[in-house]
Amino acid sequence: MDYPSIERRKRERENDLSTLIEKVDKQTEIKRYRDVVRKAGSHGDYVIIGVEHQSTFDKNMIFRILNYDATTYINQVESKKEVYPVGNFVFYTGDEEWKLPETLKETLKSIPSEMEPNINDWRLSVVDLKTMDERKLMNRRLRNVVEISQSMFVGSYDGLRENRKIETESFMMAATFTCTNIRREDLPEGDEINMCKAMDQLFQRMRDEGKLNT
Repeated sequence: MDYPSIERRKRERENDLSTLIEKVDKQTEIKRYRDVVRKAGSHGDYVIIGVEHQSTFDKNMIFRILNYDATTYINQVESKKEVYPVGNFVFYTGDEEWKLPETLKETLKSIPSEMEPNINDWRLSVVDLKTMDERKLMNRRLRNVVEISQSMFVGSYDGLRENRKIETESFMMAATFTCTNIRREDLPEGDEINMCKAMDQLFQRMRDEGKLNT
């Protein structure tokens, strides 16, 4: 039987991360799936876009995004296919202005000046879902989510009564982001819905429940 050498065991102890940070009673569980992931193209180039919805301040948000981005890159490498760039957005829907740090370096307590160039940074793209310009988004489905969300925030549904189709998932996602009481059964069946028909059906349900004046 082969036994690890004393020198090897020493190196393992020196490289054990648990010896470098304070021990915690309970490890934090990390959610490894984003709220939304989409692949978008521009002029023949592709990028993977991850979206997180946040209605409250989270001082550790940058670490969550870093974890999501790194996991996405690792998954691409392990698939042995082309590795696409990964971008991220945090759709913020809180009432107060977001004032937390938006980069990893700003979040860290202190960085020795001589080591600062060697510390990798990570950026958090926080956008106010209520006021952002959806036309700047490359991905059509994300634009739909933002447009519908903004209409729901101000309670203006007439502008959504257009003869066009969108994914049902996009509509329900906007309802979730804005805490709007819309159930899946309130909408027409299928993966895609006609917005005009969907709004008529939704208005009828609201009238039946006495939530809409006729």
